[in-house]
Amino acid sequence: MSKYKYQMVIQWSDEDNCFLVGFPDFVGQKWRTHGDTYTEAVANGEEALESLIIAYEAQGESLPNPTYIDLVEV
Repeated sequence: MSKYKYQMVIQWSDEDNCFLVGFPDFVGQKWRTHGDTYTEAVANGEEALESLIIAYEAQGESLPNPTYIDLVEV
């Protein structure tokens, strides 16, 4: 399960009229998938991340280290 602990960035795009989904820890294409709703973007993002990890493993590439942000109580 630890290999799925990657950041998923979801943001609205007025230009595309949908939510775009990206994974900052993986270099290359900035946006990997999208969704018409936030919920759809999350579901598509989960599928895209799983496919991305499978592709890395199939090519014998090492997965990038997940980025963690320390959250401090305010």
